[in-house]
Order: sequence, then structure tokens, then C-alpha cells
Amino acid sequence: MIVTSDSVYRGLRADEATPIVSSDGRFEVVFSRVVPNDVGEIRAAVLEASNLADVVLVTGGTGVSPRDVTVEALESIASKRVPGLGEEHRRRSYLRVGARALMSRSEGFVVGGALAFASPGNPDAVKVALDILAEVAEHCLEELRGRGHRGAHQG
Repeated sequence: MIVTSDSVYRGLRADEATPIVSSDGRFEVVFSRVVPNDVGEIRAAVLEASNLADVVLVTGGTGVSPRDVTVEALESIASKRVPGLGEEHRRRSYLRVGARALMSRSEGFVVGGALAFASPGNPDAVKVALDILAEVAEHCLEELRGRGHRGAHQG
């Protein structure tokens, strides 16, 4: 669990994302850090988290402003992209908030042996991210560990 936010990092705003994830119950939080919107800081935190956790949720920094650099940080350390996660996040968010959801650059990545997911940091978006991860994380991790496809994908 990594929160990327200049204002939360400086103590000007409360971290709303971590309590949502901690109380959700579907994932155990084994790593939690707040970092500023800085590519190097985000990259270092994600690399550290990916050594400790199978799923790394990174909240914030997914918009289009100059300070939104989470996606760039993850791209620089990822071995693969998992674009369907961001596509589904935007689809579900669109149903809730309309066209504003299309400005999100939410995206999934493979970092080391972990699934990393960049989500907008607002509470509703974090909840959507958790719902998506709960549905796909197990299958994705099986794939990453070379256990092959299940169900209709078996040939």
C-alpha cells in the first residue's frame, strides 16, 4: 500500500486510502508508506513493497497534472503492463462519476513477482480498485508463478 500525495506527505491532508484498505478485510497490509509525487520516491517504495507483497496498490498520481507521475514511475520498473485493470477501473468509475473517470491513467503492472496497480487516490476509486483486485489478483499471481491458465484458457 503506497499513497502518493504531496499534501498527505507534508501532513496537510489526511491519508484516506490506507484506512480503507486496512479495514477492507480482503487483503493484508504488509507494507504501507506515504510518498510525495516524485518518480524516484515512488519507484523505490514500489520496489521495496514488491519484495514483501504479492499485490501492491499505489494510490494517487494517476491524473494528467504535471505532478501526477505514478504511472511513469511504475512503467520504469515494470516488466509488463496489465492494461485491463485500468480499463476496468475507468469503466466502473465512469458508471459512478461520468466522463471525469476518463481522465484517470489507472493501470496495472508486473513489478518483480508482484501485481502493482496504480489507482486514483480518492476513496471511491480506492474501493473500486480493491473490488477489481479481489476479482483478479489470485489468477494473475498464478500466471506470474507459471501455474498456467485455468478454465476456458486451457488447451
